Amino acid sequence: MTSTDRTVRALTAYTTVTAALAARVFLMPEKSQDYFTFLEPWYRHLATHGGFQALADPGFSDYNVPYLYLLAALTYLPLSALTGIKWISVLFDLALAYQTFRIVARLRPAPSRAAFGAAAVVLFLPTVVTNSGWWGQCDAVYAAFLVGGIHHVLRHRPWWACTFFGLALAVKFQAVFLFPFLLVLVLVGRVPWRSLLAVPGAYLVLDVPALALGADPWRLLTVYARQTDTYQMLSLQAPSVYEFVSVPGDTGAVRSAGVLVAGALVALLTGHAAWSLRRGRTGVPELTDTRIVLLAVCSAIVVPFLLPSMHERYFYVADVLTVTAAFALPRQLWYVPVLVQLASFGSYLKCNSATLNPYLSMPAHSALMLLALVAVVRTTAGELRGGPEAAAPYGRPPTTEGTLSPVSSAT
Repeated sequence: MTSTDRTVRALTAYTTVTAALAARVFLMPEKSQDYFTFLEPWYRHLATHGGFQALADPGFSDYNVPYLYLLAALTYLPLSALTGIKWISVLFDLALAYQTFRIVARLRPAPSRAAFGAAAVVLFLPTVVTNSGWWGQCDAVYAAFLVGGIHHVLRHRPWWACTFFGLALAVKFQAVFLFPFLLVLVLVGRVPWRSLLAVPGAYLVLDVPALALGADPWRLLTVYARQTDTYQMLSLQAPSVYEFVSVPGDTGAVRSAGVLVAGALVALLTGHAAWSLRRGRTGVPELTDTRIVLLAVCSAIVVPFLLPSMHERYFYVADVLTVTAAFALPRQLWYVPVLVQLASFGSYLKCNSATLNPYLSMPAHSALMLLALVAVVRTTAGELRGGPEAAAPYGRPPTTEGTLSPVSSAT
């Protein structure tokens, strides 16, 4: 690479980041309902109760303590609550784009502009921009750890991968949407069983500061159990299968049945994926980098699509990973991120835009997400049925690089 090439790429990267930040700064003054209802009161409680000292009793929030650490740190800075909360999310937007860059750079090392393109697309996805710049939500935080965990899987670093998954889980419970993907990796030997200890290990380590301040251990361990009982609706403006379902009165029985059915279907798909990978010669799984990314995308879409009581933001990881998959296999999947964005961002607008709400249809958004789900599952199934050369990324000649070997399975 010449010095001119490096200069052009650096200028391109700086320009892209500057434009992405400008888009978010433009939205900074906006205040969402979630900000008024949750984020601002949490910040105010922390500020009036001694900052970090307030975490001795984190019952003022329904979030786990890692995100509350970040809010507590804000109370010591000369920033308004709104500005500080949004900049936390914006910084993790950049981390998310960087992790996307690393994955695509590994999938398509030549030319490197594909990796730059994927990172830029992620930075400008309507859902990503809206989530941080408008709402001040923290979905980029856990998503950055999940995508980072996938990158460590690709690099054969199972302990680091599970640590990143544990960090993501400690931030938000929605990290479990990728746990079926992690289970497939365990079943085929790419991730050793013992590496899973890093998941609860990372979660518990992040609880230590709050415990040292006097927080109740049981409350910290059961925070997500309390979250699952908060909402009883079948769908909270999420483009899921439950937008096709209408149940008058109590939905408890349907929700319980939905969880069981979703669990059974996800277990079936997980087992089928593991069996497909293990049916190769001598039982050695042929798990290429592209197949890993496709399995992660399937998990990120299928799980929230099938589960009840999902929010409109719960396809956030799918929003990002479908971009990665499209850059890995552009001929097959170029349109999938478009479908997912139409469904996901349309749900955002349905939830937050009184002007556009009458013109938007949640069943239509769910149908778009279903089309994306079918496309990804079909492509993944085709890749798993083929030989190692079937999973070679676009632009790279067929190779067995990235295929699991008996040696790498022990790492």
